[in-house]
Amino acid sequence: MTPENKKSSLAALTLAAVGIVYGDIGTSPLYTLRAVFDQEHGLPLHQANIMGVISLIFWALTIIVSLKYVTLVLRADNRGEGGIMALMALATNSVTRHSRWSYPLLFIGVVGATMFYGDSVITPAISVLGAIEGLEVAAPGMSHYVVPLAVVVLVVLYSVQRHGTAGIGRFFGPVMLVWFLALAAMGIINILEAPVILNALNPYHALHFMLANKMLAFVALGAVVLAITGAEALYADMGHFGRKPIRMAWFLIAYPALTLNYLGQGGLLIVDPTAVENPFFHQLGTWSVIPLVILSTMAAVIASQATISGTYSMTKQAIALGLLPRMRIMHTSESEIGQIYIPAVNWLQLVVVLIAVIGFGSSDELAGAYGIAVTATMTMTTILTFFVTRYRWHLPLWVCLGATGFFLTIDILLFSSTALKLFHGGWFPLLMGLTLLILMLTWKRGRELVFQNLQKHAIPLEAFMESLFVAPPTRVPGTAIFLRGESDGVPHAMLHNLSHNKVLHERVVFLTVHIREEPWVAPDEQIQIVDLGHNCYQLNIHYGFKDEADIPDILERSGELGLQFEMMETSFFIARQTVISAPGGGMAPWRENLYVAMSRNARSAADYYQIRTNRVIELGTQIEI
Repeated sequence: MTPENKKSSLAALTLAAVGIVYGDIGTSPLYTLRAVFDQEHGLPLHQANIMGVISLIFWALTIIVSLKYVTLVLRADNRGEGGIMALMALATNSVTRHSRWSYPLLFIGVVGATMFYGDSVITPAISVLGAIEGLEVAAPGMSHYVVPLAVVVLVVLYSVQRHGTAGIGRFFGPVMLVWFLALAAMGIINILEAPVILNALNPYHALHFMLANKMLAFVALGAVVLAITGAEALYADMGHFGRKPIRMAWFLIAYPALTLNYLGQGGLLIVDPTAVENPFFHQLGTWSVIPLVILSTMAAVIASQATISGTYSMTKQAIALGLLPRMRIMHTSESEIGQIYIPAVNWLQLVVVLIAVIGFGSSDELAGAYGIAVTATMTMTTILTFFVTRYRWHLPLWVCLGATGFFLTIDILLFSSTALKLFHGGWFPLLMGLTLLILMLTWKRGRELVFQNLQKHAIPLEAFMESLFVAPPTRVPGTAIFLRGESDGVPHAMLHNLSHNKVLHERVVFLTVHIREEPWVAPDEQIQIVDLGHNCYQLNIHYGFKDEADIPDILERSGELGLQFEMMETSFFIARQTVISAPGGGMAPWRENLYVAMSRNARSAADYYQIRTNRVIELGTQIEI
């Protein structure tokens, strides 16, 4: 690639990153200052407090986003991939397999993931509400229409998800670029009206604000957190854009624009304290409200789209890592493998988002719920980063403790301040997180119990094959593929077939899918074939947790390694497991029943691995846990 093409590609990726990565944090000026100076907090609105709050926001953007995420956490990539799931896999791989830290790290990663789900529900609700609330500034009588309009926008947004974003995705970058330019321009205009606000860049004002207001400042800190929502998204999207475009988009566009706008809003409040009812929409006067409502609604939809897509990606990773049951995953683009749509997640998330919008009714009410989800995820990320820096990068202990300890102290402080909102909305993401945590840990533990049961009754494959061919059964034309779990013995489907049909196909293939704790596996490393003799083979397939599970594609590529398949002469034998809760099992009865219910509603293996249904033969087997 020529230097000119490299520059063009980098510019295109940077623009795309502006649209996707920074949509969430880019819409935070809609509601942050309004939430900080909410009358419920009791924080007096005067110049010293305004300077202190703006200083806090600036240094939060600098320390949390610029230093922690953009500088440090982006370095912790799992083969180019980011996000809490990728970080959890990287951290667990960094410690020894049987280390005492393995399960705690899994738990920390799962907690972070469940909080991300909470974030992904609140982001569409608070962003769209915050944008449409601008109508109240233009016409106070429109306040009754804010929630209905937000519901309409969100229903339309979720209804078009099945069509993918290939058509409209190309506009995300330019629209968000216009949004950030508008933020910067409005900020500069209001800074010129009150240049004294530039003094807020001095951290003295943040410290003085905290010391002078004490408890009031601590409460306000929970609202200041809203300015850094979306920081986790820039790490989660690293695999789509790469480290450099994300960093360039932040330092060249998002960071300066956000800083200027918050300074401008601070300057506006110094000049006109009455604008505190909605500082964002008062920045340019009444003439600009309607255009700003339109632009901010577009930005809010883009921010929502980013979190919705992130939820799909997170769910797919969780399924691959054995934390959630298999679900139907649809691909919305023939060229972009990462563009997926999960119907069950889409509609369930819409229901919860609408509950949040209707139940809370305003962005101010949602602010407390938002902060607690964000700071919980940030805290889990910092803890996992310590294990990566210590055991993956092998940095000195004092360096690891110093770097992550500094950020962890800030995370805990921010989480503590948002926790004060526990009974004012904070319970909402925690309830969602707890529900998902129970589901994920129950599914993982249930799978372990099923595996243990299968292992207990497993017949070693090698010994069985030797005994089988002492007096071989009748062999019939065609190929039989038996799906076989990792470390399983003889597949139950094969035992049932021999028991009932008394025949064996002329070629037998045992197919095992191995999921590695890394995002991608190179195509030339995915397929491994072992000749077992008597025209029987073990076919091992290795996937990363972000790879696309496509068995027909694997079988086609196996021909290059000497194992040809004719699909119309190939039958797939799959054991359909019916799990039964038995007394004295490995989990509490209610958890066992929950696992049984999840198992019954899980997507079939054939469907998940994209095997044609007319080539599948399912044979039932019962397993007690």
